[in-house]
Amino acid sequence: MTQIPPPQETSAPQENSPPRPQTPSGGAVRASPGPSIGRLVGLDLARALAVFGMYIVHIAPMPSAGNDLGSWVYSLAEGRSSALFATLAGFSLMLIAGRLEPKTGLAGRRAKARIAIRAVILLTLGTVLAMEYGDIIILAYYGVYFLLALFLVRLSARTLAIIAAGIALVMPQLAFVLKMWLSDSVQQSINAYDPLEKLSTVGVLDLLLTGLYPTITWMAFVIAGMALARLDLTAATVQRRLAALGASLTVGAYGLATLLGGTSAVLSFRGGGGPSSGSGSGPMGNGSMGSGSGAGSMGNGSMGSGSGAESMGSGSGAESMGSGSMGSGSGGPVQSASDLLGAVSHTGTTLDTIGCLGVAILVIVGATVAIDRLPRLRRLAKPVIAVGTMSLTAYVGHFLAQSAWPASGAGTTKSWVPVLTYILGAIVFAAIWSRFFRRGPLEYLLNAATKPAQYIR
Repeated sequence: MTQIPPPQETSAPQENSPPRPQTPSGGAVRASPGPSIGRLVGLDLARALAVFGMYIVHIAPMPSAGNDLGSWVYSLAEGRSSALFATLAGFSLMLIAGRLEPKTGLAGRRAKARIAIRAVILLTLGTVLAMEYGDIIILAYYGVYFLLALFLVRLSARTLAIIAAGIALVMPQLAFVLKMWLSDSVQQSINAYDPLEKLSTVGVLDLLLTGLYPTITWMAFVIAGMALARLDLTAATVQRRLAALGASLTVGAYGLATLLGGTSAVLSFRGGGGPSSGSGSGPMGNGSMGSGSGAGSMGNGSMGSGSGAESMGSGSGAESMGSGSMGSGSGGPVQSASDLLGAVSHTGTTLDTIGCLGVAILVIVGATVAIDRLPRLRRLAKPVIAVGTMSLTAYVGHFLAQSAWPASGAGTTKSWVPVLTYILGAIVFAAIWSRFFRRGPLEYLLNAATKPAQYIR
């Protein structure tokens, strides 16, 4: 069997396989259905799709008022790709903490130490990148997610699923109340004493409540991914039930939002007006796509500290990737109680969260089933799968590449050529690199940084 590279940065080779069942004395253990490597390769394929989705949101031309194919592809990727990424991150945490059964004792303590080290590194790396690219960087948020997840790694799939559901149902409303209570002056007072806010304009308040991927609502994706990791995804019964669940969540959330508010409550193209859509128009400036509210932009609003979507900057300077908005997507912070009934990407409503989670489950199950049952697809998709094995490198790399190629920055592209170039470039790089190395460049460094965990006693 051809050796498959290890999954993304949150797992190590020796922990990529599910724990082997203990063989009872005098009895044989029945093999689990399907190849054990399949679900991991399927996860790598899903990660690659999540990375490509974020490439589309960060680089592709902004959607127009016309319902052309490009606008639909952009709008479908917006929010859902980053939610898929967060769900997969939760799954990967369990590869470290113990897949079907949690690690205990010394192994459990070392696993938690590894997760904590990775969390600190991602928080630091995310903060450094946010100094240049703003709140669009999700890595610092990951650091917070991972630290909180340490308290949940020993829970069962059922308990984790209940917690994820509770967060999705309750936390968006609580977040709305808290944001209404925290006036601009209160937020400014808090940020004045926040060193992270001074360094990168992505402070503790952004990470927990007001940012693009606020922990208060986005932990639902991470915990749901942890719950999925506790299941045997190669079992046909589990696959069918998850497919039904994913479809029900997707159709139910987006269908209900459409019934309550029309199509603009689900998909909002530029100029189409959905709930709390950004209103700015210039690329990369504070006015572009709203200050603190535009979705799909890269400024302080959208994907910035104001909880917009897919943005890359945080200040107000125009024509700067580090200071303005990088696009003009659709979502934004909820402005009124009625907006809580919508499902526009990055609004963080209950229906938005449930719909994105349903899509994430469908992609994960679909990729797993496809890889398990279609060997030819696994061979053909091997270069794409390689991108999923080094998703941290692919993610960080596309920001660095935009600095080297400013014309490909979000808000500046007029065609799909740049984003297709990025996708092809990532595939070629990952395919070549994986022929000589087991991990991607950043994955290797991250794994090496967690080695001190083995000295835990």
